[in-house]
Amino acid sequence: MSTLTAYLQRYPRLNAWFNRWWDWAGAVGVRTKILGIVLTLTIVLGLGVTWQVRLMMTYTLIAELEERGVSIASDLAARSVDPILLNDTFALYELLTEIQTNHNDVAYAFVVDPQGRVLAHTFEGGFPVELLTINSISGEDFPQQVRYMSNQGIMHDFVMPIFNGRSGFVRVGMNEERIQRVVNTVTGQMLLTTLLVALIGIAAATFLTWLLTRPILQLVETTRQVGQGNLNVRAARWANDEIGTLADAFNQMVDDLKASQQAIAEKEAARTRLLAQLINAQEEERRRIARELHDGVGQALTSIMVGVKLLGQTADGQTFAQKRAELRQVAEETLHSVRLLSRQLRPSVLDDLGLVAALERYAAEFATTYPNLTVDLHCHLPHRLDPPVEITLYRIVQEAMTNAARHSGATTLSVLLSTRDGRVQAIIEDNGRGFDPALARRAGNSVGLHSMTERAELLGGQVNIESGSDGTTVYVEIPQ
Repeated sequence: MSTLTAYLQRYPRLNAWFNRWWDWAGAVGVRTKILGIVLTLTIVLGLGVTWQVRLMMTYTLIAELEERGVSIASDLAARSVDPILLNDTFALYELLTEIQTNHNDVAYAFVVDPQGRVLAHTFEGGFPVELLTINSISGEDFPQQVRYMSNQGIMHDFVMPIFNGRSGFVRVGMNEERIQRVVNTVTGQMLLTTLLVALIGIAAATFLTWLLTRPILQLVETTRQVGQGNLNVRAARWANDEIGTLADAFNQMVDDLKASQQAIAEKEAARTRLLAQLINAQEEERRRIARELHDGVGQALTSIMVGVKLLGQTADGQTFAQKRAELRQVAEETLHSVRLLSRQLRPSVLDDLGLVAALERYAAEFATTYPNLTVDLHCHLPHRLDPPVEITLYRIVQEAMTNAARHSGATTLSVLLSTRDGRVQAIIEDNGRGFDPALARRAGNSVGLHSMTERAELLGGQVNIESGSDGTTVYVEIPQ
């Protein structure tokens, strides 16, 4: 097809004509195409065979006519010797009449003497003189034959010498009328047969197109219903052929589409639950921060204000130094609390020094918070990553470590970060008691799992969780 396209592009007019024809052919239905092809092939084949048979029959019958003409002329020349030698014109006439009567193709016969005078003939209305010039007797090669057109049709004129030409010549005219009649009759019969075969072909093609187009039309209707949202409809398998295979493939596509739609619906439901739970989690986090600010930082600042006021009323130097030390301790604890709250909200070291430094600090604080859990951190990142990738990996690792510490009862926790083939890979593994990740996702009560998955997918990555009785492993992969 590409070769044809390249060829047509060299000839714009031919290309335009081909495009118009293709548009017209493409707009015709499959049933019409099949009927047209069958009918065209039948007619072309029938006419071709008829034309070839007609030519072969005509050629064969004319050759047979010429052989018989030569044979009749030779026989007549041999039998005309005695009447001519006896000068019996009547006997010669009867001989010519007998030849014409016994052979239907003989239109005429006559005998001329060596000087060209007509001795006897079979013409009833008088001898046509112009016939003498049709086939002039010359040369020594006999028989001589001439094919010409007359008012009776195509004629073959044969000349045969009598007694080597010393007694005259015989001329016999053979008509092709019978041959044309036979050829026309056979041609008509073959055309009738072609018409009958064409009718049978049309009936067979109609039945064939019904077999072919009915499942296709049903498949089109099924496709229309699927397009309208009905995923419960299926295409019927009519036979074990290509259309049946197409129906199976279509049904498989609908099944996959239905499963995908269900997965999308479940994912949207999980996303909705996750959004609601994230909102609740944010409100809880804000409530916790507000409570810590009020109970911790607020009370500490109040204590500092009261202490400063009392410090101004203290005149004793020893008491003044003691109160000043107490105020200093309270201020340091307040500063530590504020910094801890700030790092929990967003670690500044992540922006300043990168993911590796942020995870190392978080691992150190994590070990202080959970002293019974040993953390083994290995980071092999040759350079800093984009900020969205760093914060996403930080939050995923943070969530995985927190889940392991709170729910698994693990004693060791291993974290590995590396790059491979343009992607960042993180593996968080613990030796605690496992769980069923699929069940946790379906239950909709695991905000952490959904949060990790959503964060990774937003950057084109993925999160896979493998869990068993010997522990849980979280695999994270995100493009750099």
